[in-house]
Amino acid sequence: MSLPDDVSQFITLVDIIARLRAADGCPWDKKQTHASLRKNLLEECYEVLVALDEGGSDKLCDELGDLLMQVVLHTQIATEAGEFKLGDVLSSINTKLIHRHPHIFGSKKVKGAEEVALNWEVLKQEERGAGASILDSAPKQMPALAYSQEIQHRVAQVGFDWEDIDGVIEKLAEEVSELKRADSQEGKAQEFGDLLFTLANIARRLGIDLEAALREANQRFYRRFTYMEEVCRQRGLNFGELSFADQNALWEEAKKKLGGVG
Repeated sequence: MSLPDDVSQFITLVDIIARLRAADGCPWDKKQTHASLRKNLLEECYEVLVALDEGGSDKLCDELGDLLMQVVLHTQIATEAGEFKLGDVLSSINTKLIHRHPHIFGSKKVKGAEEVALNWEVLKQEERGAGASILDSAPKQMPALAYSQEIQHRVAQVGFDWEDIDGVIEKLAEEVSELKRADSQEGKAQEFGDLLFTLANIARRLGIDLEAALREANQRFYRRFTYMEEVCRQRGLNFGELSFADQNALWEEAKKKLGGVG
């Protein structure tokens, strides 16, 4: 295969992946299966999330390309196995988008984004068929906090939700009280799970992406702690030998130096 003339075309990526999977192609690419690529697909999704969190357009562009490669690679594997082809993938998503946007591709009128979201859930339920739960299509492999927020969002779309956030805050206080009263490890774990579930609900009501918020909190902690380590090296201190009060003083210094809320 000669070098492609235009690397900006989608078909070029499709052709490259097919060439890598050919009999005389790349040994690594040829041995991959849907199952073996699960980890790679997940990692690429997380790389995209990191790029989004950092806000760099160049990195986001690069990571989206890596993610797109995974989509094409899975499609090529499916094509070779006679499962489906790229045209089927495109037909599926195009049909779905048209069906779920009758206010664009049909005569339905909507007043705003909230009504669009409500109609979206109704249309998805029609696609699921009778007897299917609105929770069935929420991927159970999602990170637990994100899954919690997703299923709570879905049931809220059909009215199963608190009237206002005050009710959820009261529920949070109740869950904290129950955690304090738990007298077994199993009970504590269960109550702690309920506490996290309620926090996910509060985040949803406030319009906060819980996974993103926690990733950002983790990043703030990482920056502050590594700052403290560097300060200790510069000052000839052993962090582990400092009193908690001294460690906490360094933490406050890091917060002031690096900025950020919390």
